[in-house]
Amino acid sequence: WYVEFAKPLFDGDQAEETRATMRWVIDQCLILLHPIMPFITEELWGLTGPRPKMCVHADWPTYGLDIADADADREMSWVLNLIESVRSSRAQMRVPVGLKLPMLALDQDAAAQAAYAANAALIERLARLDGLHPADSLPKGALTVAVEGATYALPLGDVIDIAAETDRLSKSLEKLQKEIGGLQGRLGNPRFVANADPEVVDETRAQLAEKSDEAARLAEVIAKLEAMA
Repeated sequence: WYVEFAKPLFDGDQAEETRATMRWVIDQCLILLHPIMPFITEELWGLTGPRPKMCVHADWPTYGLDIADADADREMSWVLNLIESVRSSRAQMRVPVGLKLPMLALDQDAAAQAAYAANAALIERLARLDGLHPADSLPKGALTVAVEGATYALPLGDVIDIAAETDRLSKSLEKLQKEIGGLQGRLGNPRFVANADPEVVDETRAQLAEKSDEAARLAEVIAKLEAMA
């Protein structure tokens, strides 16, 4: 995530500071990994710049609590959660990757407002958003995105065909439920469990778990689509 966050900083006044921070983090990672991955870390150590000594002879890092910033950690955790929530919502609704969407702010507490304002450029670049706009109510065809202290919405009515997508996913869910029923029937048959190879039984159980998870995901998306209609 830091690499993604750092990319736009290379075009600004913080470019050199950002490079120095990344160099320091890479060095610390190489030193810490050296005891369990000596050859590759030593190779990378030599390739990432002139060194006065080998990685094996580098001072072992020591960190104090003074480098921790609880407020920054809390803020960035919120930012990451928002970005991941928007990305997940876009993927579930099959929104084209390159399409930038406006995001509506339905409700924000002071902490959420401050966190968004301080990181708007990062959030909008990584979540593919076209700005944040205040809204008094949820418009038809919009999908809500809830994070701590805030509720946002992505207007999708003009982006996807909600009825067609609901129908498509409902058919997929119906097919999946039939497959789940077949797997449950096999596993519910004592003769199958007793006589089949253990590997086959385990594979059937794994398939059931996988298809059940997929069915739950589809049901969740369908419920969201129905709420948007």
